[in-house]
Amino acid sequence: MVRTTRVRLDRIASSTKNARLTLDVILGDDIVAEEGRILAVRILTDKSSYNTVEDPSGRMMALRAGDVLAGTLGSRRALRGYAGEVPASVAVGDTIEVLNLGGILGRCVSSNPDIGPPFKAEVLGAVLAFPDLGDRVGRPASIRDGAVPTATALTTATPVIYVAGTCMNAGKTVAATELVRGLSRRGLKVAAAKLTGVSLMRDTLAMLDAGAIAALTFNDAGIASTHPGLTVGVAKGLLNHLASRQSGSPDVIVAELGDGILGEYGVQDILQDAELMGVAAAHVMAAPDPVACWGALELYRNRFKLPITVFTGPATDNQVGRDFISGSLHHPSHNALRDSAGLVDAVEPSVRDWMTAKGAA
Repeated sequence: MVRTTRVRLDRIASSTKNARLTLDVILGDDIVAEEGRILAVRILTDKSSYNTVEDPSGRMMALRAGDVLAGTLGSRRALRGYAGEVPASVAVGDTIEVLNLGGILGRCVSSNPDIGPPFKAEVLGAVLAFPDLGDRVGRPASIRDGAVPTATALTTATPVIYVAGTCMNAGKTVAATELVRGLSRRGLKVAAAKLTGVSLMRDTLAMLDAGAIAALTFNDAGIASTHPGLTVGVAKGLLNHLASRQSGSPDVIVAELGDGILGEYGVQDILQDAELMGVAAAHVMAAPDPVACWGALELYRNRFKLPITVFTGPATDNQVGRDFISGSLHHPSHNALRDSAGLVDAVEPSVRDWMTAKGAA
């Protein structure tokens, strides 16, 4: 028989937002060790850095020892963060780690020295959901509840600007945000998406603040973190939803591909899907240095068979990098922070041409 306990939460992580939790929850002791399941844990340690969690409104909240947190079981494979996985089994009283700012919970197998060890937490139980009015027996809550459905095919021809990078922290979100802002100011209705990565609302919230009429992440599709083999269906489902009247019928969608083009979050699957690439109006590449720019161009030419429209990121911070990209790689480059207008200029014609062709059809 499943034993239940009433608990009041101190923090609710943004990764759980599909479940629409309140601070007062009922926990069960029968825990399903599966990505996407929502647990309540008690933080066991204090930290002086990387010590916050994003709540469902997007606000960053400090975590302290003793806080009771609702988070989501998931994995992470971050080069400059934590690497972790869902344990084979999870029981009340087990110790687990907080793997990212979105409240993903798992067993940490490696950490980056720049951010120190992760928060350790005691498992209190599985948060129970009571989806039907009058339910007296709950079931373990999951972020798949109420999720945007995945899709096997695109039902939209709305053009997409794909923003990819050679690694995390390469400037993808800055570029995506400035594209949203610039295109919106030029009269286009712009929607935004983050198609790969680990649950965190921060990036799409920045795009909404920049003028996007709607924004979704893979978390909205019930995914805690993306993996090879699932990203194509998730991406198609999100793009279909964003292109609908329900989301405002945008003229263009800016889609960020979290992590790097050679990472473990399934970016390559998206870049190799003919249907998803068939709606690509432009490919923006964020890179930290000239070697990364060269490697990205080689990968896009030889593996993905795709054109790079424009380079951005730290490699374009000064004239040295920009000269290399124009002189050796024969591509345009515009820094998203210092030359956002140039970045928009590089992609807008393709979007306008797409819209003209669509209107003529």
